[in-house]
Amino acid sequence: MAHTAHYTVPTVNGILNLLAKPFTALGKGLIAIADANSRSQTLDTLMAMSDTELSKRGLKRDQLVHHVFSDSYYL
Repeated sequence: MAHTAHYTVPTVNGILNLLAKPFTALGKGLIAIADANSRSQTLDTLMAMSDTELSKRGLKRDQLVHHVFSDSYYL
């Protein structure tokens, strides 16, 4: 009966990926928090509208971020 052992030497990319995992997880968590924000959802809804629908509301596409976040941030 024969036994085979397979051993691979960790590469630099493997080590860097291992070191980057906590930062990747943190970044994904921050994105999830931002996406859960109701303002972000409102902005997504407005961005999905056509220019005609936006003009009926008195908005232009380049003013959407200011419109949604104007009471929270100085933009």
